[in-house]
Amino acid sequence: MPERLLERSLAAVWHPCSQMKQYDDGNMPLLPIVGARGAWLHGADGRRYLDGISSWWVNLFGHCHARINAAIRDQLEHLEHAMLAGFTHEPVVELSERLAARTGGRLGHCFYASDGASATEIALKMSAHHWRNCGRPEKHRFLCLAGGYHGETIGALGVTDIPLFRDAYGPLLRPATVLASPDARGAATSLEAAQAAAQALSRHLERHDAETAALIVEPLVQCAAGMAMHDPEYLRLARELCDRHQVHLICDEIAVGFGRTGSFFAHEQAGIRPDFLCLSKGITGGYLPLSAVMTRDDIYQSFYHDATARGFLHSHSYTGNPLACRAALATLDIFDDDDVLAANAARGDRIDAGLAPLAHHPAVSHYRRRGMIFAFDVHVDRDFARRYRLAALERELLLRPIAGDSGATVYLMPPYCLDNAEIDHLCRATAEALSEALPT
Repeated sequence: MPERLLERSLAAVWHPCSQMKQYDDGNMPLLPIVGARGAWLHGADGRRYLDGISSWWVNLFGHCHARINAAIRDQLEHLEHAMLAGFTHEPVVELSERLAARTGGRLGHCFYASDGASATEIALKMSAHHWRNCGRPEKHRFLCLAGGYHGETIGALGVTDIPLFRDAYGPLLRPATVLASPDARGAATSLEAAQAAAQALSRHLERHDAETAALIVEPLVQCAAGMAMHDPEYLRLARELCDRHQVHLICDEIAVGFGRTGSFFAHEQAGIRPDFLCLSKGITGGYLPLSAVMTRDDIYQSFYHDATARGFLHSHSYTGNPLACRAALATLDIFDDDDVLAANAARGDRIDAGLAPLAHHPAVSHYRRRGMIFAFDVHVDRDFARRYRLAALERELLLRPIAGDSGATVYLMPPYCLDNAEIDHLCRATAEALSEALPT
């Protein structure tokens, strides 16, 4: 049965972020999954794999979670979908209210889509359109950070600085200005890196603030850049500079929101609020596609007018889908009821202790942690990431290192449900896979 499913998939499915030939020639296995529960994915061959990357960073509380399952089942009996243009429903209203409350009411308006890249597109368009509505159409340029990733649709690629994803589509893009990253790996201290990147932002804004609409950042962790972590001071300084130069600050928390960095929203650790907040991935606990862009009342009011053309006319067919919103509400219920952040702090400390010997491994550099995200770099050869992934799978662990020119970043972003035995397995298999994947 697994072999037949593989054949059918390779014949009919174009898999994402993949060179399909690698599946055909055996360089990378395509794994048939038939079920999942808790932290484990169950393969068609009877094997299981601890989901160490939360199925691409979306799953928060484990697979097949009883409370999220129940919420979706209940919603199925009432309303599966209704378009949000001209209609509304209880799940989307309640979700908007509760997300706004999480920002202290300062980001009180939510616009919904289905994925993170769409949220990026919405925030960029809202920012430029706001300035146009305010009589400043010249403010339509965007700033992003070196190594930043914000999605792979055309607008989102314009503010993404990952050549592997961007270069093939260069002629189609409207590129943003790329500024220095506060990546702490490039400086003596994380604070120095944050201050240097903020100085680069300041110099640019001194010359170009009149044409700049917004700066977009991934707060605290630039994930696709190799889990590049930075000091919260950068966000604080960026907020000050954006205020001074009348430039919007867009926080892309698509990957780092919902507790991943240790706080519910990553930007909270800098004591700031953005002008736009992009959310997705963990918002539904990893169940259904949903994204949201939150913004301030004064930005919302700039679109509020008799003229239809001044409205924000962006739309998606499944905007505010009731099933996805109920999954998101169940996710918020779990945060509210189970003291998730405190439990994660203890869970993260145990993982950190289990991984601690890797920080002194001769092949490892820059071991780092931010909340429930753990990473280290290995610079050996271009094939290391593939070997490591295969070695981890042999040990019933799903990890997917971020490949680089001369090695990879191995990272762990597990769901918030691991017990002590699963943590021990995660740490042991991570270390054993490293030993096997290193060249002999």
